[in-house]
Amino acid sequence: MIGLYGLGGVGKTTLLAQINNHFLRTSHNFDVVIWVVVSKTPNLERVQNEIWEKVGFCDDKWKSKSRHEKANDIWRALSKKRFVMLLDDMWEQMDLLEVGIPPPDQQNKSRLIFTTRSQDLCGQMGAHKKIQVKSLAWKDSWDLFQKYVGKDALNSDPEIPELAEMVAKECCGLPLAIITIGRAMASKVASQDWKHAIRVLQTCASNFPGMGQRVYPLLKYSYDSLPSKIVQSCFLYCSLFPEDFFIFKELLINQWICEGFLDEFDDPDGARNQGFNIISTLVHACLLEESSNSRFVKFHDVVRDMALWITSEMGEMKGKFLVQTSAGLTQAPDFVKWTTTERISLMNNRIEKLTGSPTCPNLSILRLDWNSDLQMISNGFFQFMPNLRVLSLSNTKIVELPSDIYNLVSLQYLDLFGTGIKKLPIEMKNLVQLKALRLCTSKISSIPRGLISSLLMLQAVGMYNCGLYDQVAEGGVESYDNESLIEELESLKYLTHLTVTIASACVFKRFLSSRKLPSCTLAICLKMFKGSSSLNLSSLGNMKHLAGLTMKDLDSLREIKFDWAGKGKETVGCSSLNPKVKCFHGLCEVTINRCQMLKNLTWLFFAPNLLYLKIGQCDEMEEVIGQGAVDGGNLSPFTKLIRLELNGLPQLKNVYRNPLPFLYLDRIEVVGCPKLKKLPLNSNSANQGRVVMVGKQEWWNELEWEDEATLTTFLPSFNAI
Repeated sequence: MIGLYGLGGVGKTTLLAQINNHFLRTSHNFDVVIWVVVSKTPNLERVQNEIWEKVGFCDDKWKSKSRHEKANDIWRALSKKRFVMLLDDMWEQMDLLEVGIPPPDQQNKSRLIFTTRSQDLCGQMGAHKKIQVKSLAWKDSWDLFQKYVGKDALNSDPEIPELAEMVAKECCGLPLAIITIGRAMASKVASQDWKHAIRVLQTCASNFPGMGQRVYPLLKYSYDSLPSKIVQSCFLYCSLFPEDFFIFKELLINQWICEGFLDEFDDPDGARNQGFNIISTLVHACLLEESSNSRFVKFHDVVRDMALWITSEMGEMKGKFLVQTSAGLTQAPDFVKWTTTERISLMNNRIEKLTGSPTCPNLSILRLDWNSDLQMISNGFFQFMPNLRVLSLSNTKIVELPSDIYNLVSLQYLDLFGTGIKKLPIEMKNLVQLKALRLCTSKISSIPRGLISSLLMLQAVGMYNCGLYDQVAEGGVESYDNESLIEELESLKYLTHLTVTIASACVFKRFLSSRKLPSCTLAICLKMFKGSSSLNLSSLGNMKHLAGLTMKDLDSLREIKFDWAGKGKETVGCSSLNPKVKCFHGLCEVTINRCQMLKNLTWLFFAPNLLYLKIGQCDEMEEVIGQGAVDGGNLSPFTKLIRLELNGLPQLKNVYRNPLPFLYLDRIEVVGCPKLKKLPLNSNSANQGRVVMVGKQEWWNELEWEDEATLTTFLPSFNAI
C-alpha cells in the first residue's frame, strides 16, 4: 500500500491519473485496475458501487443490497483477482474491510495507492510507503507555465519573457497556481499587463483572476479540516510572517502561549508540548513546511496567500489582520485601519519612526521586527493599546523604549533581540503579566538589580550573546553582576526556557550547580573567563535541551576537559575519546570566536546532531577534530552538518583526517586559513550538488583534492570572494 500525500493543488491526482493511464496503455500482470474518487465527505456505498462496476454487474438488484452484503460480494470478487486499487482524494481513515477491499499483501500481490493531503492519514491507513508529492522545481514550473501561456503571448513583446519568469516564480512551483495564472495570462500581449500582474500577485494575490475563485477555495479545504479552532488560529497566526521567512518553533510557541491560544494546560511544559503537537499537525496537513534542520518552519508562499485571503475575506476574521510585510513601507499605514484590527504585522519594512497615539482597543499583537531603519517610537504611541499581549521590536535600531510601554499591563511577550537598547529601566516591573522576554542584544549594558526576579510570570528568558557584561554600567540603578543574575533566574517559579550568557568560570560553576537552570537552558554563551586555561564541558554535555553553544573571548583557554562514561576519567585535551558516549545529542549550533590559545575542538565528536559550526579568530587552532584522537570504528563526525564557516585561523591545517559524507551540507566558507590545504571531501560529499563553497581564489587554487573526481565534483560549487 502506497500513500501519496501533499499540499492541495500540488499534483497528486495528476500523478495518480498518470499511473492509471499507464496501466490502460501498457500490458501488465494485473486482472483489474480500479479508480475511485473518495472525496472529502465519503459515501462508502458510492465507493462500493464504483468498485463493483469494474468487477461485477451493478444492476438495481445489487444496488438494493445492504452495505455489508456489498462488502462480501466485493471481497469474494477481488480475492480471486490481482488488482490495482487507486483511491483519490482521501480525507479520513477508511476501513478497507468495511468496503470489501482485501488488504494488499505479498500473497495476493495486489496494489493499493491513495492520495491525501495528510501525512498522518498515510500512517492511519497502514501505508507501507509514504511519498510526499512536492512542488515543482523551477525548470519544470517554467515549462508548465509556458505551456499554458502559449508562445503567442510570450513572443509578443521583448520584455515579456523576463516578466513572465517573475510571474511564474510567484506560483512557487504549485501546479494549480501555475495553470490558473498561466491561463489568465495567455491573452496578455502588452508588457504593462504583465507588470500589473506582478504587482497584484505580490500585494493582493486574491484579486488575481482565478486565485480567489479556484486556487484558494481548494486549499482552504485543508484549513477547514484542521481538528480545532485553536489549530486554525495558530495556522492563521503564521501569516503574520513575511514570505519565505523561517519561523523558529520555540519562539512561535512562546507567542502562541502569550496570545492565549494554548490554554489547555495550566503548566508551561504542557502548553509547549501542545504547541509542538499543533506544529506537527500543520506540517502533516502540508500547511507548514519544516526546514532541513527541523527547528524552523515556513509557509509555502501560496498557502500564506491563502491564509491572508481567509483573514481578509472570511466572516468573523474579516478586518482583524493588518499584514503589510516586506512592502517597502517608510511610514506606518493609516491609523484609521488600526482601530478594529487585532493583529498587525509590519515586518521587514523601512519605517524610520513611529509617532502619534493610534487608538487600538482590540490590538493583541504588533510586529515591527526587521525594520532595520526604525530608530524612534514616540512617547504616547502605546497609550491606547490596553490589550496588547505580544510586541516584537527585534532587529530594529531602537535605542530607548518609550515610557508608556511600561503601562502595557496585558503585555506577555516582549522581544528586544538585536536592538540598540542599552539599558532597561526599573519601571519594567509594571509588566506583571510578562511571560517571555528576549534581551539577546550586544548593546545592553544595564539591567536594574531585582528587575528580572520581579517579573514573576516569566516562562522564557533570552539572554544569549547578551552584552550585559562587556562593560561596566554607567551610573544609575545598581546593575547585575553575573552571579546575581543567576540567583534571580533561579527564583523564577515558571521558568522553562532559558538562553544565557556567563562571563566567569566561578559563575559557570555556580550555574552548573543549580538544580533548575541547566535543565531548562536551550543555549549558553561562555565568554571572558579571565585566567582560565582549561574548561570542563562534561556537565554541558548532559544538558538534554542544550541546542546552542558559543565560546568567545576566552583568551587563556588552552584545553577542553571531559569526564566521559561517568567514571571520573578525565580526558585532557580530548584525546582518546570514546564516541559511544551519549552527550551533546541536542547540540546543533556551535560558535567559537577569539579563543586564541585553543588548538582543537575534538570534543565536537560528541555532538552527532551538529548542524552549524562557526570558528573564527583563533590564532593557535591547528585542527578541528584532532588526528588519532578518537577510537570510533566507522563512526564519523559532522554527518548532519549543514554549514561550516572557518575564518581567521592562521594555523589551521586540518578539519578531519578522512573524507566525510556530509549528507546535508549546503555551504562551506573558508577565509584567512592559509595553511588549510585539504578539506575532508571526496566525490561522495557533494550532497547532490547543493554545496556552495566560498573563499579566496588564491586559496582555492592551492587546494589539494582526494582525487580528480572530487575536484570535478566541487569545481562548479566555488564562489570567489
